Amino acid sequence: MHKQDPVLAALSSGSYLGFDFGNKKIGMAVGQLTTKTASPLQTIRSLNQVPDWGKISLLIKEWQPEGLVVGVSRQADGSDNPITPRMLKFCRQLSGRFNLPVFQIDEALSTFEAKQMLYDDVQVNASKLWEVQDQLAAQLILQSWLNQQ
Repeated sequence: MHKQDPVLAALSSGSYLGFDFGNKKIGMAVGQLTTKTASPLQTIRSLNQVPDWGKISLLIKEWQPEGLVVGVSRQADGSDNPITPRMLKFCRQLSGRFNLPVFQIDEALSTFEAKQMLYDDVQVNASKLWEVQDQLAAQLILQSWLNQQ
């Protein structure tokens, strides 16, 4: 019977990746269930509205998450908005490609909140905002999910 390295097991336990899905770019964050903390990770550009599965795959191999958390936006009344079906398709694709549990959470204005956090920091310029707002939105999505666990 193969015995797993206890240090490696401790490092990989409780790690999750969070996603802020958009047609042009996808923000990613990483978090730990044990510490209930999430950190911004990376923004991945999509080409012709197709996610860069190669980069996502590399990050999944690197972080070895136990699960994936995707923010899904809906209208205030709970009905789908124009991007909701694409978000749900992205969830199905993540599950099918990586054979990991995918948890959906209402993203409830996470990108707006991320922009507000950045605007509150007067040092941030427009190009920096574009680069990091999706990562911060993914962090907020993942942090919200971790807080509920």
